[in-house]
Amino acid sequence: MIDAENGHFPVTMMCNLLGVSRSSYYAWKTREPSALAEENEALARDIATIHKESRETYGSPRVHFELNVGRAEGERVNRKRVEKLMRELGLCGRAKPKKKATEPGSEHSLVENLLERDFVAEEPDQKWATDITYIWTVEGWVYLAVILDLFSRRVVGWSMADHMRKELPLGALWAALGHRRPSAEGLLFHSDQGSQYTSGAHLKALEEAGLTASMSRRGQCWDNAVVESFNSTLKTELVYRTIFLTRESAQVAIAEWIECFYNRQRRHSTLGYATPVEFEERFYEEQRSQAA
Repeated sequence: MIDAENGHFPVTMMCNLLGVSRSSYYAWKTREPSALAEENEALARDIATIHKESRETYGSPRVHFELNVGRAEGERVNRKRVEKLMRELGLCGRAKPKKKATEPGSEHSLVENLLERDFVAEEPDQKWATDITYIWTVEGWVYLAVILDLFSRRVVGWSMADHMRKELPLGALWAALGHRRPSAEGLLFHSDQGSQYTSGAHLKALEEAGLTASMSRRGQCWDNAVVESFNSTLKTELVYRTIFLTRESAQVAIAEWIECFYNRQRRHSTLGYATPVEFEERFYEEQRSQAA
């Protein structure tokens, strides 16, 4: 404080008021920073860089993991130290808003819930889950349909439009099938009971592709918790931080967030802090090693 106010008040007067000797102040001022202080300064720079590269979305767990990637066992940084430095820097993750349970809809289920909240898959393209969400822009609403592979939490198909008609989720389905081309029949395809998913066109498309339909129970948002969580993350980390003037600007930003950031850069706690793409690549690498 004395050093900060040196240009406004006499040093002697401030030392007397604060009960600090002038010699102590000048000794502090000329003292070289300790090794710990220098190390904390370097860590703070690294933490700030990681937080910025995460688009200011990472909290201390992901920053701590990223910071220790590539470090030897004895060189790893303690998580509490990361938390302390982040507090001092004023850095924090983007917290998700609390989710309220939805009221039961009027549509009757055409398909039973085969997923039964079992969100674990042993390999890619065993279980997909899908949902529709909406994004406000000055020009009007944009609707997004996404399909996630429950093995890796990767977005394998998505579609956006200015409407919620059946063509919206069908577009996401065609994108996923064109990108993944699952070979095994019986891939479980889970959705809610929205009219877009209960339509004859959508159920027929699933049947023709060899996918097995599954639907959440009415009013049970937790039956599709993984995609609900993805939608919440998208809105917390991107949508709520941005004012989109046009639908096109929203679509461009969301597409970039999904393909460049979420699938390939954002570390996922459920995957041991791997990214979805990295998690799948590890799986296929293990498969190749076992085959060899």
